[in-house]
Amino acid sequence: MLKERAMEDPRSVNSPRRILSFSKNRRATVSFLDPDDKTSGFGVSGEHGPKPSEVYGFVGSISTVVATVIFLVWAYVPEPWLHSIGLFYYPSRYWALAVPTYVMVTVVLAIGFYIGLNFMATPPPTSFNTMFDEFSKEPLSSVPSTEGDELPIEPISDIGINQINELMFNNLR
Repeated sequence: MLKERAMEDPRSVNSPRRILSFSKNRRATVSFLDPDDKTSGFGVSGEHGPKPSEVYGFVGSISTVVATVIFLVWAYVPEPWLHSIGLFYYPSRYWALAVPTYVMVTVVLAIGFYIGLNFMATPPPTSFNTMFDEFSKEPLSSVPSTEGDELPIEPISDIGINQINELMFNNLR
């Protein structure tokens, strides 16, 4: 009875070992649940229990460690030792060096290809496309009337290249 009331109360705090009920009508009550009670729902159903992404991450990390250990044993243990434990069919030791080398060369070429594509997609520095595009906004030429000491905030716009050159290089003359 007490367990059912505590589970229905929206202000109760669920814990694997106890349920604390903080009700305004009565003082806090503590009831210890039977650890073998599967109807409590702790870690068994729906929203309780591990998330699939956590399970996939755990299985992936364990699989990576196991695969690394198997690779290192295959690459470094002498052949007579492998024959003594009954392993006769395994890839040539050539692949212990070839596969990592091929992977590293592929990564370096992919990075080089990516950088080359970015250079090809970028317009030259003399192109007006580096200064203006479809999102460019010209500043408004109308000066708003100023009443009092306060000036309004100007709308967002791009600064023209002539203004930038004047600000940066005017003092050098």
